[in-house]
Amino acid sequence: MRNRSLLLLTTVITTGALTLTACGSRDEDKSTDSGSKTTVVIGVDAPLTGSLSALGQGIKNSVDLAAKTANKNNEVPGVEFKVESYDDQAVPASGQANATKLVGNKDVLGVVGPLNSGVSQSMQGVFGAANLTQVSPANTNPALTQGDKWGTGEKKRAFKTYFRTATTDVIQGKFAAQYLYNDAKKKKVYVVDDKQTYGAGLAAIFSAEFKRLGGTIAGTDHVTVKETDFSSTADKVKASGADSVYFGGQYPEGGLLSDQVKKAGAKIPTMGGDGIYDPAFIKASGEANDGDLATSIGYPVEKLPTAKKFIDDYKAAGYKDAYAAYGGYSYDAGWAIIQAVKAVVAANDGKVPADARAKVTEAMSKVSFDGVTGKVAFDEFGDTTNKQLTVYAVKGGNWADVKSATFED
Repeated sequence: MRNRSLLLLTTVITTGALTLTACGSRDEDKSTDSGSKTTVVIGVDAPLTGSLSALGQGIKNSVDLAAKTANKNNEVPGVEFKVESYDDQAVPASGQANATKLVGNKDVLGVVGPLNSGVSQSMQGVFGAANLTQVSPANTNPALTQGDKWGTGEKKRAFKTYFRTATTDVIQGKFAAQYLYNDAKKKKVYVVDDKQTYGAGLAAIFSAEFKRLGGTIAGTDHVTVKETDFSSTADKVKASGADSVYFGGQYPEGGLLSDQVKKAGAKIPTMGGDGIYDPAFIKASGEANDGDLATSIGYPVEKLPTAKKFIDDYKAAGYKDAYAAYGGYSYDAGWAIIQAVKAVVAANDGKVPADARAKVTEAMSKVSFDGVTGKVAFDEFGDTTNKQLTVYAVKGGNWADVKSATFED
């Protein structure tokens, strides 16, 4: 695995505003209630119900805010953006069915989502065949952009339609291992995953880096999604003598695992990735879990000057649910699609062309703007060029950021 240098984030991102100049109306005009404007739909796929709905609703609302902002500011004269959302319930088959529905609506020129890497695997091919741009604000599995053989150094982009504003688990897994070993001074970790694409992949990357640093993997185990009794795993952790636990998975299982490990007598911290970075992780534990750790993509949105307007506008919009962990990245994903549409309209004499989907996908590779989360741009694989991450610790029953950093090749 390639080494990456860890640099403390010492500069504050300055506020950036996206100003675009393209104008447009559609070749095949389809009027909206606002008059002669053409409807362009941005699709959203996320878990809007179920245990991960807090994250899914934040994704949906943030994209909705991006579309409303574009319409209010008349970002694309002659174009009215509309959002259509679909619930995948974190189930791959549902995501694939939703992708087919989105492809079937010719007004859809881009899709934001999904939350889960495993769901995305079922959707990529559908979008790819239709030349429909997909931008995930949360997928972190490296294979989605770099192919199944990325771990051997053989990187190949399978779908030119796929992009993401979230950094990958190659970065996140290494970052977590380096913090746990170097900063938290933990040397013997027990690794557990939920057998899903995201969780298992992240745990594997973490483990490889932790061992490379000189740490010991005290043992490994697997849990099943939606189960609640992890006492046998907790007993194994206690018996192993581990000084920490690393969990690859989501917060419903992660919170219960942390609780049951502590109840088994192992008063040690549980660490995980962005999948556990949610207040629900803390609430799931009956035991005090101060000291538990999580990594998450980017710098804390609340501390970014570039995010102030987003936060204020989100609050003013009166959404029922919080923007949660991926709100800023979802807004930026939606705004990237809006910018790509704008560029396509500008290049077609102010009209949305008949082959708009293919043109939008092509324009996405050139997208570059100062967004909510910082600079938004994509590399040759469709991965974000923003490789910032943060470690959070549970303190007094809440998540508090303890270290932010950026990786560079």
